[in-house]
Amino acid sequence: MKTKAFDQCLLGKRIREVRKNHGYTSKQAAEELNISQTYLRQIESGKNCKVPSLSIFVSICNLFHVSPDYLLQDQLEENDLSDIREIQVLYEKASCSTQRVAIAMLKAAIEQLERGNSENESVGQE
Repeated sequence: MKTKAFDQCLLGKRIREVRKNHGYTSKQAAEELNISQTYLRQIESGKNCKVPSLSIFVSICNLFHVSPDYLLQDQLEENDLSDIREIQVLYEKASCSTQRVAIAMLKAAIEQLERGNSENESVGQE
């Protein structure tokens, strides 16, 4: 199976998108990350992109409250985390009240499914 080649510019574009969605200017984000604005622009640029160091990458994830998986989603092969990414995107696009309802519905669905599984296991043991 052929794996995807890492495209550092896609990572930079995703970081820029997240920064803008959170309402940060590049200057504000650079200050929060304790890096130069020039370095942040190099990370986010579409040409000659730089890959942030691991510590800066983690700081970016923490600052914008996103998972590394979200920032790398264009780079990763489909895997078990794909469903989680899809749920995360839907959740982030929803209003706060919709998020609360969705969480309550998900909890109720999981509880119901777990009860059903427990009952099925009990019947199978009889």
